[in-house]
This record gives sequence, structure tokens and C-alpha cells, in this order.
Amino acid sequence: MELKQYWLIVKRRLLLIALIISVSCLSIGIYSYYFITPQYDASAKLIVNQYKDSSSLIPSIDVGSINSTIGLIKTYKEIIKTPRLMKIVVKEYPELGVSYGELISKVNVSSVNETQVMSISVRDNSYEKAANIANAVAVVFQQKIPELMKVDNVSVLDKADPKELHGPVAPNPKLNIAVAFMLALMFGIGISFLLDYLDDTVKTEEDIENLLGVPVLTSIPRFKETDFTDRSSKAPLTSPVGREHNVSLDS
Repeated sequence: MELKQYWLIVKRRLLLIALIISVSCLSIGIYSYYFITPQYDASAKLIVNQYKDSSSLIPSIDVGSINSTIGLIKTYKEIIKTPRLMKIVVKEYPELGVSYGELISKVNVSSVNETQVMSISVRDNSYEKAANIANAVAVVFQQKIPELMKVDNVSVLDKADPKELHGPVAPNPKLNIAVAFMLALMFGIGISFLLDYLDDTVKTEEDIENLLGVPVLTSIPRFKETDFTDRSSKAPLTSPVGREHNVSLDS
């Protein structure tokens, strides 16, 4: 099938494709703006050193110690999201009003560009609450890590400020509408080709040649009633000959 034929198939279904795109984009836009609860992100940062005492840290800094500390962060990331630690946060900060299961689902721990800095991010419907949760988890982890690992090498580098004004990170209506547009366009084109494949009616000369295997010698154009009316109105007026005219004979 040639490219021109593909375009003709799509062209015949342009109204259907436009309708699918319009309905999809409008639905996703309304849902994103009015029905999805905005989500906010807040984060607190921790720094992991080899030793708590900075004076003993200076002579021991080398590539090997830094790499071992970065590897230790992977262990810390798993410890933070354990029910044991989250239960302590819930117990010490009852004003947060969340269960340890909710904390586990809200908290995300990552290392900043493979450095000794850890980021505790929390997503919630309120930025203030997300900031308070992130700070609480960071403080509890700093306090409990000496008991768990027998080493005091975690410090709170930066806390989230609950009073700061931050915009929501989700949803992103513009991105959602753009994705809906692309998906609806592909779906509409796919439906167009499917309907064309299922349609076995004869519409063009090419369909007759493909169906019967014989060339088309001639075709009769479709004659509309409007064409007859237009031609009748343009026809020249002639004087009728009949009973209305008097005929005289000279003898």
C-alpha cells in the first residue's frame, strides 16, 4: 500500500480522529486540574562520615574511605525504610498522625550523585506535613544509627523548612494532556486503519480492479437533484407554440 493510500484512509476518518483526540485531552485535562489531589515534595539531607569527630576525619580522608562510606549509604538507605525505625518515628512524633506503613510508602531515600550526602524525600498532600515527616525521619535515624551500627557517623546536613512556599510536583496537567494527545492520535489512526480493513464495500475504481481483476472502462458520475435544478434555471427561455397563439389563414 502506497503512502498516498495511507493518507486517504486517514483523511476519510479525520473527523473521528479529531473527536477521539478532543474527548481524550478534555477528559484528562479536567481530571488533572479538578480531581487529582496536588502532591508536594519535601526533603532533608544527611551527611555520612567515616568518623563523627572531624579532627580524626582529616588525616584519614582518602579514596578508599570515601568509597567505603558511599557503600555504607546503601545499607543506611535500607535501614531507614524498615518498620523498626518507622515505628520509632510514629512513637516519638505522634503529631504527624500517620502509621508506620504510611511512612514507608511516603518516604524515599537516595544518595546525591554518588556522594556521602543522603536525601530523605517525602511526598504528601501538604508541604508542611511532608517537611515535618522528612525532618522527623532524619532526626530519628541520626539518633538510632549509633545503636544499630555501633558507629556515630551521621549528621543532619539540612532540614526542610515547613514554612516555605512550594508548588505541587504532581500532577502535571500539561504533560498529562500532551501524553493523552499522542496516545489518542495513535489510537485514532489505528481505529481508522481497522475500520478500513473491515470495510469491504466498493468505493473506487481501484476497488473494482482489485475485486474483479478487470480494468474499469468508464464510470457514471453521481447525479444530484441540485445539479438538475441548477441546469434548469440556466436553460434558455423559448416561446411556446400551441393553443395560446392564434393562427389566421388568408383565402
